[in-house]
Amino acid sequence: MPLRVLVAKVGLDGHDRGVKVVARILRDAGMEVIYGGLRQTPATIAAIAQQEDVDVVGLSMHNAAHRSLAPKVVEALRSAGLDVPVVVGGIVPDVDIPFLTERGVAKVIGPGSSADQVVAAVTDAAA
Repeated sequence: MPLRVLVAKVGLDGHDRGVKVVARILRDAGMEVIYGGLRQTPATIAAIAQQEDVDVVGLSMHNAAHRSLAPKVVEALRSAGLDVPVVVGGIVPDVDIPFLTERGVAKVIGPGSSADQVVAAVTDAAA
């Protein structure tokens, strides 16, 4: 059975090009991709994850809100009783990666990552 991955943008970030490219990469790798869309709240992400029974949540972050929003998504998932890993991709400075992983983010994919690295990060997070 293919991995089910929810990809979405959280907060006021309206840049959707990157998340759509990632969705296509994951789909082409054989994963079932649910596109959650733009401007989602952490609670909405948790609700979609639960409704769609996803294996991984992928967040695309380009607005420097990763330090506040990614941990809120992790907490919303936990509050909903979901044990779903969160992968964050986009513009995330290397210095912020330990902060995010300490708060429950499974993987961080930085700018310039290859398609193979994106697929590996999602696959590893789901394992």
